[in-house]
Amino acid sequence: MPKVRGKIEIDQERCKGCGLCISVCPTKVIEFSESFNSKGYHPAEAKHVEKCIACGFCYNMCPDVCITVYREVESA
Repeated sequence: MPKVRGKIEIDQERCKGCGLCISVCPTKVIEFSESFNSKGYHPAEAKHVEKCIACGFCYNMCPDVCITVYREVESA
């Protein structure tokens, strides 16, 4: 069975810190950043990228379309 690895990128400047992506991530990859973006929000940040399974829940939930999901399938 092929193993799926994922990677997400979050546009820190577009993110308004609503936290919806954090709430739907099944592997808890995403957390709030400790720093602020230029608009004064604590944006979401991928802090545990090694756990990402590229499910796309965060992408589908984001109202501001700030998240890009990359999927890599490793053959055994």
